Amino acid sequence: MHLLIPHAASLSEAGQAAWAELALPHLEALLRRLETASRWEGDEYRLSMPHERVLGLALGWVGEDGTLPWAARSAAMDGVNVDRSRKAWGLISPVHWQVGREHLTMGDPDDLELDPDESRAFFEAVQHLFREQGWVFVWRAPTRWYVQHESLAGVPTASLDRVIGRNPDLWMPDHPAARAVKRLQSEVQMLLHTHPRNAAREAAGKLALNSFWLSGCGLPQLDRGDPPRLLEALRAPALRGDWLAWREAWRELDAGPLREALAADKRGEPVKLTLCGERHALGLRSRAPGFGARLASMTQRWRDDRSVAAALATL
Repeated sequence: MHLLIPHAASLSEAGQAAWAELALPHLEALLRRLETASRWEGDEYRLSMPHERVLGLALGWVGEDGTLPWAARSAAMDGVNVDRSRKAWGLISPVHWQVGREHLTMGDPDDLELDPDESRAFFEAVQHLFREQGWVFVWRAPTRWYVQHESLAGVPTASLDRVIGRNPDLWMPDHPAARAVKRLQSEVQMLLHTHPRNAAREAAGKLALNSFWLSGCGLPQLDRGDPPRLLEALRAPALRGDWLAWREAWRELDAGPLREALAADKRGEPVKLTLCGERHALGLRSRAPGFGARLASMTQRWRDDRSVAAALATL
């Protein structure tokens, strides 16, 4: 059993206050039983999130920051015929950009609440802009549109989770191929500005679809390892800054998968747990059986602060 938990902690003051006194008895028991196996260091300015780097390593992928081919993997899972030739894919996420006095803010694609028919109408309205540039453009879900083009092979792109709630201009890739992406963004924005579907949405009090974000670019890679169980319950409330919902999601994880992991460790089954924040990831595993391991476990309890707050503070 290997559990991977993204957005386990936040750098914001409100987020830190949310976990400072969070009571998670099963997680705390696991922290006292498991030993540190690995730690991935980073910072909040990397294009890839810590959990993406951990998952990529588990899959046996290789690549620099922001170049792991999540789009190709997602497209294949969505039924797109992703071949293993030298053709790179990218994920196009339709989004709302809020224009403020000083800067832009990019919303979560899910906040648009697009239904399939509405999404397809927008997709069909902009598809010629991509195809005229020689890009393959594929619709698979309301917020998952895919593109294929040779120029996407080496474009480092920021994860959606990095950009949601932030200024997208600051996360645009500094890469020659990015010029084409920026040009397409401008053309899409102009076309959508006068689209009747957006007029209807705004009249109904809904957010307009006025831009897109490109992410997950790269050549397809074969999965060479077993991925951990990804638990994403904390993602949505963390990106919204809804810390009451985030705390409740933590409690549900503690009462469910973490309780199961604790029971498995007590039965002597190997357990791995990886906690990921905005900068770092902490990997824990079951201790090897034997007197030496039990002695090390007892002494470490006295030596280390194994509280939930202390663990989350390291992320």
